[in-house]
Amino acid sequence: MPSNSMAIVQALADLRAQVRAWHTAGERVAFVPTMGNLHEGHLTLVREALRLAPRVVASIFVNPLQFGPTEDLAAYPHTPEQDRERLAAAGCALLFAPAVSTMYPGGQEAQTRVEVPGVSDILCGASRPGHFIGVATVVCKLFNMVQPDLALFGEKDFQQLLVIRRMTADLALPVEVIGIPTVREPDGLAMSSRNGYLTPGERAQAPALYRALTAAAAGLAAGQPAPAVEAQAAAALAQAGLKPDYVSVRRAADLGEPTPADRELVALAAAYLGRARLIDNLRASGPPA
Repeated sequence: MPSNSMAIVQALADLRAQVRAWHTAGERVAFVPTMGNLHEGHLTLVREALRLAPRVVASIFVNPLQFGPTEDLAAYPHTPEQDRERLAAAGCALLFAPAVSTMYPGGQEAQTRVEVPGVSDILCGASRPGHFIGVATVVCKLFNMVQPDLALFGEKDFQQLLVIRRMTADLALPVEVIGIPTVREPDGLAMSSRNGYLTPGERAQAPALYRALTAAAAGLAAGQPAPAVEAQAAAALAQAGLKPDYVSVRRAADLGEPTPADRELVALAAAYLGRARLIDNLRASGPPA
């Protein structure tokens, strides 16, 4: 059973000492990085991590390096007390909550950066230049700080998951990266910290994103060409009152442009609704050969 006893550390030395003790005792360590404002999706990652390893470390760090100059860094929601209670109840053994000065002691401008070319530059990367450099840099640093055996990420951020997998493989980091299926509200909306930006009226509109992707996946399975599926989904989003950023059908393995021979696909979309930028995706199968 999960224990409500959870250590909270801010210093790298304290983090390293505890993880070293667990490894010395032969215990595997799983890691769940977050930016806080935790919801059931995050807690699902923690519970799954606890199933895979006896010790789970979570981090809470709102990473300024992945926010653009016009994005919502200052307004990003913070719920530290609630987050701590939820992590402890879910079975997390240690919370690493570093200060910005711990993560970037030389300042952000002087920080060495990690770039994953290609997969970082499309879709959300095209809309948010530099975003995935910030993501790859902070996750690489956290992997080196925590030194976990495995790390878990939600598949809602599908492009992010592929960026992190590529980075981990390319830099030969000894961490197993595991993707966990998206956790959804009963009406299909993918759980996200940014859902808190939605007004009640916008919240009622938001499931249109999931519905559009569901229809896209069905169209692909029926043999509709990707461009037609993308256009139909974008039109459905606009009709529901969302402002599409992109709708795209890609190969699930690497987010490359699909060919007629590809069967393992993913339909991805991002759309603006009020203050929120919502993202989601669904795996899809092309028609049988």
